[in-house]
Amino acid sequence: MFGIGMPELVIILVIALIVIGPQKLPDLAKSLGKGLAEFKKATDDFKQTLETDGRTEEEKEHLAKLAEAKRKAEEEQAKSAEELRVKVEGTEAAPAAPAAKAKAEAEKTA
Repeated sequence: MFGIGMPELVIILVIALIVIGPQKLPDLAKSLGKGLAEFKKATDDFKQTLETDGRTEEEKEHLAKLAEAKRKAEEEQAKSAEELRVKVEGTEAAPAAPAAKAKAEAEKTA
């Protein structure tokens, strides 16, 4: 336990019995037991909270890596699509400017 053997524990209990008295000793022991149980529960909750926070940080890092991988994959896909479009059209046309797109749409509706 705390380096306390059986003989030392018996001496402590005898001194407690003499000082506190036989009537209040059971109540004191009961209160002490409840206090130790609450302390153990609080430390277990604290440990669980620390473990949960650690897992949360790991999950955030993992999600950031996944988002980066997704972004890279989308860039590669867009690049491949552009290369395919160029091969199909035969010429490399620059993307139309927003004003040119608006003008072309206006001509279609007119």
